[in-house]
Amino acid sequence: MARTKLQLQRFWFQSGFFLLFILAPPLDLLRYDLTQGHFFFLGMNWTLGIDGLISGEISPLEAAMNIIFIGFLPIALTAAGLIWIAWKFGRLYCGWLCPHFSVVEMINKLMIRASGKHSIWEKKPIPELQADGSYIKPDKRFWLVTVLAALFFAFIWALSFLTYLLPPFEIYSNLINWELTGNQARFLGVGTLLLFIEFMFARHLFCRFGCAVGLFQSLAWMGNNRALVVGFDKQQANLCSSCNNACDNICPMRLKPRTIKRKMFTCTECAQCISACEQVQAAQPSAPLSWVTDADAIVVATDKPAKSTDPKQSCTALNEPCSAQRPCQETGG
Repeated sequence: MARTKLQLQRFWFQSGFFLLFILAPPLDLLRYDLTQGHFFFLGMNWTLGIDGLISGEISPLEAAMNIIFIGFLPIALTAAGLIWIAWKFGRLYCGWLCPHFSVVEMINKLMIRASGKHSIWEKKPIPELQADGSYIKPDKRFWLVTVLAALFFAFIWALSFLTYLLPPFEIYSNLINWELTGNQARFLGVGTLLLFIEFMFARHLFCRFGCAVGLFQSLAWMGNNRALVVGFDKQQANLCSSCNNACDNICPMRLKPRTIKRKMFTCTECAQCISACEQVQAAQPSAPLSWVTDADAIVVATDKPAKSTDPKQSCTALNEPCSAQRPCQETGG
């Protein structure tokens, strides 16, 4: 399917973050060095000064302050920032940045080329007609490309993990010269095998149930009924009769976008369903699917009209047309 402007923007965000994920260790942007026993952050040694306490160079009070301000506080602020973003915008990190989800989507597309299905576990293939009007006919020759791609990215991920723990250029040099130590070779071999199995057979299951980062984002998002969410305008539901469920077919997490929020618990806000809907309904003034927030999001979260005690928030007062997502509210005179 041809990329829309929104999906092209997302592609560049994903590509940039994937490169950052790979390049962070060799550039010392972020890694933990097991040989030195401390982190590197933005090219600097990130230590708590415990060695200084042991040698008597700093006092216990200074060591305690280091633990709080250098160790605990940055991690807490980063986690709080991620949770706040998720509370307001959902799993935006997953859909727009996560290097694992980038591989998930790529393997999905290759499997569709090979079998017409997003994964081997799906019973029925998706329609050959795509949202942009093109056709994708399954071709078994793509299975080789799919397997090789999964193996390649499994190796890249295993290698990147190793460089987050050991000096990157030592690993690169040992790999190029076939001089990996036993532990390094075992780490790369086992890591590549496990990631290959995950990419081929369990990538959706990991994103939905195994990823702690994704889970906590979803929990934060579910706690805010006004958060960004994919909304379905039921007044335009008749337009769906001319569509082959393009929004359902394209979803990389295998969700049904035209439903209530709790059934989209693992939505990554990738907006592929919205882009597909817009392509199918290109001749219409607007598409049934769109991102919504605030009062419109409450409708998706609760499946009930949003209640407002403020007359200024009514459709009539705002001089806006009523809709399924913004029902009219009676105001007292």
